[in-house]
Amino acid sequence: MDWYMMNCELLATCSALGYLEGDVYHREPDCLESVKDLIRYLRHEDETRDVRQQLGAAQILQNDLLPLLVQHSQDKGLFDAIVRLMVNLTQPALLCFGKVPADATSRHHFLQVLSYLQAYKEAFASEKVFGVLSEKLYDLLQLGVDGDASAHDRVLWALHISGMDDLLKFLASAQAEQQWALHVLEIISLMFRDQSPEELAVLGQGQEGAEHREDTRELQALRHREVAEKRARALQRPSRHSRFGGSYVLQGLRALGDRDVVFHRGLHQLKSYSHDLGKEARRVPRRRQAAAEAGPSRRSARNVRLFLCQFCQDFLESCYNRLMLLVKDQLVREKAQQHDETYYLWATAFFMAFNRCRGFRPELVSETVGVRAFHFMEQNLTAYYEMALMDKKEAATWARRMHLALKAYQELLRTVQEMDRHPEQAVRDSSQVIKSNIFYLMEYRELFLALFRRFDEAKQPRGFLRDLVETAHLFLRMLERFCRARRGLVVQSKRVKRKKKKPPAAAALTQQPLSTAELEELWAGLTPQLQGCLQGDIPLPEDVVPFDAASETPVEEQRAEAVLQIQRCLRGSHGPQALSLLRSARDVWPEGDVFGPPDVGPSQEMQLLREILLAPLPRHEPPEAEEQEEDEEEDEEEEEQTVQVSEKEFNFLDYLRRFACAPVVRALVLLLRGYSRNSPRTNHCAARLLHRLARDLRMEGLLFQLSLFSLFHRLLNDPAAAAHQELVALAKFILGKFFALAATNKKAFVELLFWKSPAAATEMIKGYSSMQDEEGPARSRVAPWTPQEEQELRELYWKYKEVEGEDVIAAILPHLPAPGRTRRQVVKQLVRMGLASSAKDFPRQRKGTNLVLWTPEQEEELTRLFEEFQGSEDVLGSIMKHLTARRSRARVVEKLLGLGLVAERKELYKKRKRKSHSPGMAAAGAPAVPAQDSSAEDSEEEEDEEEDEENEEEEGPMEEQWASEEGTGQGLAQRLHQEGLAGPLHWLQNCLRRTAQDREEDGISHPVPLVPLSEENEDAMEHRRFRALLRQLGLRPPANEQESFWRIPAALSPQQLRRAAAAIAQRGPDPAASSQDTAPAEQPPPALGSDSESEDTGPGPGPSPVQSGPKRRRELDSEDEDGSATEMPPTAPPLQEDEDEDPQPRGRRKRIRCLEEEEEEG
Repeated sequence: MDWYMMNCELLATCSALGYLEGDVYHREPDCLESVKDLIRYLRHEDETRDVRQQLGAAQILQNDLLPLLVQHSQDKGLFDAIVRLMVNLTQPALLCFGKVPADATSRHHFLQVLSYLQAYKEAFASEKVFGVLSEKLYDLLQLGVDGDASAHDRVLWALHISGMDDLLKFLASAQAEQQWALHVLEIISLMFRDQSPEELAVLGQGQEGAEHREDTRELQALRHREVAEKRARALQRPSRHSRFGGSYVLQGLRALGDRDVVFHRGLHQLKSYSHDLGKEARRVPRRRQAAAEAGPSRRSARNVRLFLCQFCQDFLESCYNRLMLLVKDQLVREKAQQHDETYYLWATAFFMAFNRCRGFRPELVSETVGVRAFHFMEQNLTAYYEMALMDKKEAATWARRMHLALKAYQELLRTVQEMDRHPEQAVRDSSQVIKSNIFYLMEYRELFLALFRRFDEAKQPRGFLRDLVETAHLFLRMLERFCRARRGLVVQSKRVKRKKKKPPAAAALTQQPLSTAELEELWAGLTPQLQGCLQGDIPLPEDVVPFDAASETPVEEQRAEAVLQIQRCLRGSHGPQALSLLRSARDVWPEGDVFGPPDVGPSQEMQLLREILLAPLPRHEPPEAEEQEEDEEEDEEEEEQTVQVSEKEFNFLDYLRRFACAPVVRALVLLLRGYSRNSPRTNHCAARLLHRLARDLRMEGLLFQLSLFSLFHRLLNDPAAAAHQELVALAKFILGKFFALAATNKKAFVELLFWKSPAAATEMIKGYSSMQDEEGPARSRVAPWTPQEEQELRELYWKYKEVEGEDVIAAILPHLPAPGRTRRQVVKQLVRMGLASSAKDFPRQRKGTNLVLWTPEQEEELTRLFEEFQGSEDVLGSIMKHLTARRSRARVVEKLLGLGLVAERKELYKKRKRKSHSPGMAAAGAPAVPAQDSSAEDSEEEEDEEEDEENEEEEGPMEEQWASEEGTGQGLAQRLHQEGLAGPLHWLQNCLRRTAQDREEDGISHPVPLVPLSEENEDAMEHRRFRALLRQLGLRPPANEQESFWRIPAALSPQQLRRAAAAIAQRGPDPAASSQDTAPAEQPPPALGSDSESEDTGPGPGPSPVQSGPKRRRELDSEDEDGSATEMPPTAPPLQEDEDEDPQPRGRRKRIRCLEEEEEEG
């Protein structure tokens, strides 16, 4: 559409405004109504801003509105309407379109509107227009250029001539005009948008010579570069001129074929030769292009700069503190519009820089100097940083706002630095108070690290990186000097601790179980109702379904859930539903007589229901309730997140090590690529940061990177390198260190291709410890499968494949010859041999709740066994061995309590023996001390264990990495062997070796929990010295309430795990060990993680007779250990060369498998 062809209605409206004859504008009678119609048209324009474009093309503002404003300003109604229309027409194009359009059509409309706005700005460069506006503003308030000036300069000069600047200062300082504070600040920010506060500050103070010297220095640097380039070109020319430059063959440099490259240019151009010459430059996608830089700053005319300098001086002396207080109050109370805080940030940075460079009077900017100002800047900077990460589409806009906040933060730091140099003691004391506050809080110290790590050159311009490097350098220098002046600086440290909170209903359910008396009373109330159902007086519901064939839940779990549903109905006094469920479940699961035989009578059904009601079944929340309460649980978890605040002594080098990372080095290298365009201060700050990393931290390996070396090569070959002496010195230092390392480490040249972490850089310089371990002879590997083993595995697979209901891998493992194989190795070999498609063909069998009710005969047997073994040391263990029907320990304990044979669980605990004190008693087989004499010892050990647990909870997760040293924990392991914990130590050794083998095969490390599946191992996990051994080996205790087991950290390598397993392996008997005294049991234990216990046992004591070590009292109501009641006898550890194999003996696996089969059959 041709915008010069105006709409007929719009054309008629513009014609009704009037006409210009010479310098006189004649308005029409309907002029006011026409202006209002134009405002109405603008209100209803479409997304292309068609009305705005047509009015701009017709130059309505230049030819009609401005002449009407100047010549007919006495008509108040017309004047107000014209001002409203001009405000609408002159609003920014970004405000009209919301953002810069992405598509070509909308971008064309955007640029068209922008061109009309530029024409409007030229028209406003008129003294008459601002004279009329000033007069009107005076009436409303009831108050009686040299050089090639740009349009902005002419507007500023017209504003100054008309007296508008004085009105702005009056509005900023008047008490009755507080509502215009943000508007005044916005106008001032637009006035100074192209100005530099440092350049304005030196005007009018006789420092024009300094400005002239700066210009001269820049010209001399350019001249020096030009002369050096000419000299270099002159040296490259041959002494004899020839029109024929010649052709040369570059030996060793291959062309596209197999021949050498033929070079058809002069030899002086050989250095710049590349295979990429003549190729089209590779197109960079728009999303990866560097963010656009702000346009080059243009210096305004001198008379304009003098006027602005005087305005800044007057504004600081009379308006700044009050205006910034009003604006801050409106921002805090949210009375301003969105993003109006950017004007506050700009004003803080600009006027504080002007004050700092012009005599520095701290009282003029006292409103924006203080801890509150730092907090406000840090809050906004953090908010912009988070929004830039979340709002990807507007990341560039948030990056510009973040740049404003960073400039303000930088100026606050510079102002505090100037306060340190002030002659008045009070000002210096105030500076110390501010620094002590900002250096104490962790938020200010972590700010620059977050900005460096998240710097994205596609979203953030190079100017942001320049200010970030300068601000970080300033902060580090101030912090270093502050630490030197004080010893033992204490700072704040924060850590977020998350606690998982159970739902209130579930907590109440687990905390308030029904007692036996209450259940008996409930059964007495249910009996008449159930008898009526059995006699047919009460009808039974028919919509009860205990089994869902379409469900993904296994049948065994559905059977257990049916029992739970029957119990819930009984405890909810719903007898008919419970009886109907029982009969339906009997029809679905007739095998095993779990729900009674098919010909069951009424009395037997009543007995079954009573058994189910009184049975202590595990309580589970229904899946529907879990899904409904999922969001509520997440909210509760969020509410339970607490921030633990603590204090620690600050170490500057430790804080500086946080900057030793690849993102920081990459950002510094990116900034130094434009060293010739950077200011000397910017290059100094970047070079100083690199020097801190390379020299102060001795991590020069971080700077061994090819992109940085390419920059050094360009710098050293630069003819104007003399102007960058600091960078040249840094380049020579880094290159010297690298070539000294390359003489001993031949892999250093390959390392140049990668950005390195501090650990990788240290390994590069001091040696690759992991590579040395891999090349050593002690490194063991998984034994390959021989043809005979593969044939035997194939035969076993076909033998057990057709057996229904049996785990094929579990059946194969006991029959494999030595060395034993793990389940994972067997599965992988079957897949490799083509007998299975993937490991998913061999899923592990899931244990269901194999619930079988107690029969009267089983109850009589249990009573008889209890009376028989009541006086033995291990009552429960003896009963479990002689019980006909295999049941878990928890079910046996619950039944004993239900029968009234024991009053509490403590009566079933295993009796502990007291260890002998004399060295010869254990060897001679002397009788143990009576159990009643060890009560004091047990109580003391239990108190020590409780204190150790409290210490573990206070210490939290162990974050430091375990140092892999030979023999770590060996002495403590020997002590535990003597105390009778050989079985748990053997179990721990197997866990470490299996984890090492899995990590070696998979190549991935995850934290592995240590889950004890026997009572002996559980008791060992609660043993104080056993946990001390786990800490010495580098294992991690439960981090919070959400974790229940110790874990093998992911940071431990397979080699470290094997060393730990070898350290706790039981050694052969030592003759010297028999002559050593055994430490008394009453001796208080040392702190966790100490090695003092190993000093009592000697270098290699032999194993003593097995004794039961101290155990913590616990409740035996766990449902997790069905079939794990057999105690594991201590076995000899496997040989050293079998570290990668399954260390469990063949007979041991067969015994465990038999026990599991018997339990499933029972």
